[in-house]
Amino acid sequence: MTSSAVREADVAAPAAASAPPAGRGRRRGRSDLGWALVFVLPLFAGIALFYLWPIVRNVWFSFTEWGPFGDSEWVGLDNYIELAGDATMGRAILNTLGYTAMLLCGVPLAIYFASLLNRPGLRFANLFRTAFFLPYVAMPAAISMVWRIIYNGDFGILNYALSLIGIDGPAWLSTEGVALVAVALVGIWISLGFNLIILSAGMKGIPVELYEAASLDGATRWKQFTTITVPLLTPSIFFVSVMTVIAGFQVFDLLYALMGTQNPAIDKTQSVVYYFFTNIKTGDNGYAAAIGVVILLLVGIFTMLQFRLQKKWVTYV
Repeated sequence: MTSSAVREADVAAPAAASAPPAGRGRRRGRSDLGWALVFVLPLFAGIALFYLWPIVRNVWFSFTEWGPFGDSEWVGLDNYIELAGDATMGRAILNTLGYTAMLLCGVPLAIYFASLLNRPGLRFANLFRTAFFLPYVAMPAAISMVWRIIYNGDFGILNYALSLIGIDGPAWLSTEGVALVAVALVGIWISLGFNLIILSAGMKGIPVELYEAASLDGATRWKQFTTITVPLLTPSIFFVSVMTVIAGFQVFDLLYALMGTQNPAIDKTQSVVYYFFTNIKTGDNGYAAAIGVVILLLVGIFTMLQFRLQKKWVTYV
């Protein structure tokens, strides 16, 4: 045997000795897979039990009609055919779309406030963030009680302030057309804190060197905001926009707490979820389930549309 062959054998021997047997490697792989399933299965079970199964049951109920004693019968597509010609449902969809569009107007406002709170050297920045975030964590019923007093047409502080400049304010929550705008303004005020926190976190991830270089080149604060902050903040803006659209399509508690059920403007202001609630209250569960399926489809369609469009305007660094 030559000296080179001896050296190769000496190098290969320790490697072969240290390599585990093939059977032991397969057993270890199965063991790792088993432990992974142990930790993952509870999560999947929770998702299946509390999310997927209710969706499947709701879809099933949408093809049925319920009697006053809880009995149901299969009616096929009758509920969906009735929905297609339901003018109240069409109005509720338009109200929901309008509310969601107005809610999205709060996103640029949140971007502006986040940029102000992230200015270097700003004192009490954390206190301001907390003040903005408090409405988001407060109870909707408590918030609604305060805003019902503010919006009161007779002794509300808003109409009193308008009267000081010679404007006769309307009954904000009981006037058709005005009521939806009033509810949307409260929704913007509530969501502003959440959006501001997310956008502020995104701004902290933007390198400071970019602003320093732009400042040396003579860029103004507005120019830095439009050419650096907004483009690099688009992932956070995209996330906030998706969450805002989902929240807009799910609006119910704020509308219910502000306007109630006896409000003369509620029929023209109700959202899709509110219309779902009224049908549940009257015992028309099959029709309400069909409305729930429509809500799910609307949220899915608009979310998918946002994900498709984000490729054209979202900049990932």
